[in-house]
Amino acid sequence: MTAVRPGDNLLMKTIHRLLLTALPLGLATALAAQPPSGDGPRQPPRGGRGHPPMPVIRVLDTDHDGEISAAEIAAASTSLLTLDANGDGQLTVDELRPPRPADAPTPPESAPPPDAVRPPHPLPPIMLALDADQDGALSAAEIANAPASLRALDANGDGKLTPDEWRPLPPAGAFDGAGGPPDGGPAPRGNRPPRD
Repeated sequence: MTAVRPGDNLLMKTIHRLLLTALPLGLATALAAQPPSGDGPRQPPRGGRGHPPMPVIRVLDTDHDGEISAAEIAAASTSLLTLDANGDGQLTVDELRPPRPADAPTPPESAPPPDAVRPPHPLPPIMLALDADQDGALSAAEIANAPASLRALDANGDGKLTPDEWRPLPPAGAFDGAGGPPDGGPAPRGNRPPRD
């Protein structure tokens, strides 16, 4: 029979403590990695900043990987026409606007009516590129020119568009008093020129 040495007892206690610490951490990690329960309806993939993706992005990103590939850019004219509800070969403001979600809360009575004059929101770069005449709609000519317009947004020249290339820049000063990110790193929107 082997005698227990004084160091063996300390080693056993250390192993026991490590296992007691690792077990709850492993369990917590496994539970956190579980998909949400199937009790409620599944939410669609979200666009940037907590909003559903714009219809234009939704139809251009046909594989829904969050990027507009070179093949998707080449097929942009055909993809955009899937939004043409009335079949006239153009996309009106209503066809480009995302529909109100069926489960959206009813606005309060004090809210301005939907057609009230509101301060303009800055247009996303993708719409600025596609809508050459800036009338809020896409004409047949603008749809036909969509691949070339989208290629112009490819700031890094990699042949595809990533969200940082099609989303609007944050307002100046959105991160800190100096207008840059809090860590002093590069601007979050890559090679685009700064806003005036």
